[in-house]
Amino acid sequence: MAQVNESPLKTPEMVAGYADPEERPPLLSYLAFMSVFGTLLSGILLLARRQGRELPEEIGLGQLMLVGTASHKLSRLISKDKVTSPLRAPFTELEGKGGPAEFEERSRGTGLRKAFGELLICPYCLGLWVVAAFSLGLLFAPRLTRFLASLFSALTISDFFQIAYKAAEEKGLG
Repeated sequence: MAQVNESPLKTPEMVAGYADPEERPPLLSYLAFMSVFGTLLSGILLLARRQGRELPEEIGLGQLMLVGTASHKLSRLISKDKVTSPLRAPFTELEGKGGPAEFEERSRGTGLRKAFGELLICPYCLGLWVVAAFSLGLLFAPRLTRFLASLFSALTISDFFQIAYKAAEEKGLG
């Protein structure tokens, strides 16, 4: 993966005082990710328009909840789950155990590698990409997207029951 040179000597003057060079986040790489996201989203929406796919007049509460819970779960699966750690390993370093079946990691490297690592370990950051994917999926393949979103939403509900059951067991209620 190509590295964006983000040395303090190449930093534009307007962001030079943002943070100490050793602590400065990879701003140019973040800008690249923002550009990629905006370009992809705009391009796919343009394609939908050219194909005659209309954006919905309004979004129902049920669909909003479905996409929201599915996106929550999928972004956590990608960013924290032990089983998906091989996807993150080239960009992250293991710090230790996190929540149930989760790892805590930190990004490593510099430039694009560091920025990609930070995206992969942040369920909040990744959430935008996942929400966009589900939302666009509803335009192009609504049945498949609803099925997949239902799968991840049901898993979210299952997780809450697992946590509640474990808490009840620990209190001697289970």
